[in-house]
Amino acid sequence: MANPRSRTRPARTGSGVTLQQVAEHAGVSLATASRVLHGSGTRTVGEELRRRVESAAEELRYISNAPAQALARSTSAVVGLIVHDVADPYFGAIAAGAMRAAREHRLMVMIAATFREPGLELEYLRGLRAQRARAVILAGSGTTDAAATARLAEEIAGFEADGGRVVCIGERDPELDTVAMANHAGGGLAVRGLWELGHRRIGVVSGPEELLTVSQRLDGARDALRSLGARLDPADVRTGDFTRAGGRAAAVRLLTERPDLTGVLVLNDVMAAGALAGLRDDLGLSVPDRVSVVGFDDVPFAADLRPSLSTVRLPLEAAGEAALRLLLDPAPDTPASPRRIPLDADLVLRGSTAAPPER
Repeated sequence: MANPRSRTRPARTGSGVTLQQVAEHAGVSLATASRVLHGSGTRTVGEELRRRVESAAEELRYISNAPAQALARSTSAVVGLIVHDVADPYFGAIAAGAMRAAREHRLMVMIAATFREPGLELEYLRGLRAQRARAVILAGSGTTDAAATARLAEEIAGFEADGGRVVCIGERDPELDTVAMANHAGGGLAVRGLWELGHRRIGVVSGPEELLTVSQRLDGARDALRSLGARLDPADVRTGDFTRAGGRAAAVRLLTERPDLTGVLVLNDVMAAGALAGLRDDLGLSVPDRVSVVGFDDVPFAADLRPSLSTVRLPLEAAGEAALRLLLDPAPDTPASPRRIPLDADLVLRGSTAAPPER
């Protein structure tokens, strides 16, 4: 009897049946079907899923193309690193860590920038698959767009079915090995740091709303304020691009429209650099005498800004290195659930923060 979750049985049989059709018939992902029938990937598959896939393959009379599988698994020494923007120091630090670890294993890291276009991420992943790249690190933030997320998951499944491996830096697909950045915790650290200095009117300069990284950092700030008996008023949040110009414009709007704010969290350091310039040059506000500013990431130039930027420090180079090593770790005893390496965040207070002015 066909699995009740399966789709209509294809008319073709034998060598005409694809692995994708077997996966759909069994009601599993393409990656799971590949692990059962081709032995690809490193994670084990539960007995119930294995029986479903094998039953579907038998019903459809699926025949594996062994020569094609062997060719697909003849991978190169290339590891793909897909980022949002190569000019962003956040991704530069991650790339440095990944490249340092790759050098030890004589691997070459190929970097591709998506400029936050989900379609380009898919295109690059397909290209790396065609080049038989050994593995891919997805370093850019995931998106709240469910359709784009589903398309990427399908492409990742195909890449893994061909013997490749994928690791994420930051939360994305719960089925993928992940180096988890402390975005939520970091948002809370920043708010608590301002609160301990005496600030009670705190605003946020946020990034693109569709990015999971942004929502996690913003939720962390919001939850921390709630735990302190306060709330983040939506009117105290302004959104801009994850760029210097975007941060400058958003900060100027925020303090123009909400002049009573004494502390501002900016959700990345590049935006924070723009915010400092906008507050000083456009509004004539002294930082930190009139308003305190906290950034996020602790990229290399943060300490060199004037005033030096207080920020949430993420171990960016360590994240790149951990992702590369996770890709190379054969992990023969890895359970069905994916591996997760959590990295901590710290709050670094510098010259851009002080006690609020007396009212």
